[in-house]
Amino acid sequence: MKRILVLIACAAISVCFMTRGTAAAEKVLKMSTTTSTQASGLLDVLLPELEKDTGIKVKVIAKGTGAAIRDGLDGNVDVIFVHAKSREEKFVSEGYGTKRYAVMHNDFVILGAPGDPAGIKGMGKAAGALKKIAGARALFVSRGDDSGTHTKEQALWKAAGLPMKKTTTSIVKKGKKSEVSFMAPSGKWYLSIGQGMGKVLTFADEKQAYTLSDRGTYIKYKFGRDVPIQLDVLCEGDANLANPYGVIPVNPKKYPSVQYDLAKKFAEWLVSERGQALIANYKLLGKQLFYPDAK
Repeated sequence: MKRILVLIACAAISVCFMTRGTAAAEKVLKMSTTTSTQASGLLDVLLPELEKDTGIKVKVIAKGTGAAIRDGLDGNVDVIFVHAKSREEKFVSEGYGTKRYAVMHNDFVILGAPGDPAGIKGMGKAAGALKKIAGARALFVSRGDDSGTHTKEQALWKAAGLPMKKTTTSIVKKGKKSEVSFMAPSGKWYLSIGQGMGKVLTFADEKQAYTLSDRGTYIKYKFGRDVPIQLDVLCEGDANLANPYGVIPVNPKKYPSVQYDLAKKFAEWLVSERGQALIANYKLLGKQLFYPDAK
């Protein structure tokens, strides 16, 4: 009996070591990223190629940029891949990230129904377009989720010179409820729904409302679906609509448990000739969604 118990214990220890060894061999990286990299379909192209080249698998946690950055601040992930440059730079300067790698960019666009009740079509200045939407009290749908897109939207409303008030929205992610506070225009015409880009596009399309979107996700929902949204690009080309993306490994000096070596290898792969070529060549019906930024 004693011998049997010893054998069972040895077997259990062996299984434990085998499990750890398998996990180590798989090299699984935890990444928090913006919903736009996932909703656009880009990660579906990049991550399988990353695994082929490096053996690194990535566990993707897609959420708004603000929440993704908070994952990094709390040491809950190994790397963040987001699009709010000023917040990314602050993340690094405060010691939470080791370095911001400039990966790619596209731009934001203001969308609306073909009827365009506020008359913004063809306007070259985003702040002016938003001011006209507010003046017409035309329905506008905001993400309201502390994402990179939401951060850009708030900056544009501020540039438009509209009165703003503090607004609090409840966000539920994976059963966990949290509250996000921000400055926003007031009025029934302005709807803050606390959702990701895909859901906002679908909702704005149903309501025939205006919204702000990154171009990549818009292209995916306009041209890459069996039932496309009907919203059109009504305002684009403003320098203030630039949308750069960066990847940042979490600092191991702040959180020794993070897999820094894998995160660094992942970041360097993204900005390598191989990663940048995949980004440049990712197109949907001939339309380019992102443009590489690494030199």
